[in-house]
Amino acid sequence: MTDTEAETLGRRLVACKGFRVMRGMLDMQGRTWGRDLLWRWRNDLDVPDLRDPATLGCLLTLVRGAWCDTRLSCVPWRLGWSVMRVWQNESHGTVSAGDTEAEALVAALEAAP
Repeated sequence: MTDTEAETLGRRLVACKGFRVMRGMLDMQGRTWGRDLLWRWRNDLDVPDLRDPATLGCLLTLVRGAWCDTRLSCVPWRLGWSVMRVWQNESHGTVSAGDTEAEALVAALEAAP
């Protein structure tokens, strides 16, 4: 994922009603949110870095909370990724899909009820 693609996806994420900053997320400037850093979204780089594994883990937690379903997982599916309900190693419905894991997770948060 290029910097531009990551930034565009990060902006989509920040615009979601279910988005909130979580401890451990990394922004595009390499800063980790925690007790000492409060993001204010004041410039072009103050968006989550969706190439960071910890930020993706936080996003999965937000998606599960928004859908009120702890069975949601993001898995490789066909030529991309899908967020789907997984129960006893079987798929039970796709919530969203995307070319990348980050894109599928952002789409799931955007589609949350």
